[in-house]
Amino acid sequence: MTRLLIVHHTPSPFLQEMFEAVLAGATDPEITGVEVVRRAALTVSPVDMLEADGYVLGTPANLGYMSGALKHAFDVCYYPCLDSTRGRPYGLYVHGNQGTEGAERSVETVTTGLGWVKSAAPVVVAAKPSKDDLERCWELGATVAAQLAQ
Repeated sequence: MTRLLIVHHTPSPFLQEMFEAVLAGATDPEITGVEVVRRAALTVSPVDMLEADGYVLGTPANLGYMSGALKHAFDVCYYPCLDSTRGRPYGLYVHGNQGTEGAERSVETVTTGLGWVKSAAPVVVAAKPSKDDLERCWELGATVAAQLAQ
């Protein structure tokens, strides 16, 4: 069985909605053979990252950058994962009122360094997530999980 790791920093109700939609997509009953594991960004370990076959990352945009919590996760896991996780798929969702481009870019810089492959376009939302935004989050979770099920 393959493993999808959702690494998230969820400090707001809007990010919680997005996280729940991603999780619902990733755990859709039609997607089989994928174990979905959730870890708060401040608790993720190199072992969590190494044991996963793919990732969904969730972060607020903080001053034009990913959250400190997600940055911490990358700092802890980067070198242990550098040569062992190349080619693994990932997805990204970001929430913020401004600076989302910088947050998206900062995550892409790290994932490029790790050699991860973007599975779908990032879901970037400002203000309250709409029904369409939450559907895109659901699709993000489902897309990464389905790629692992193949």
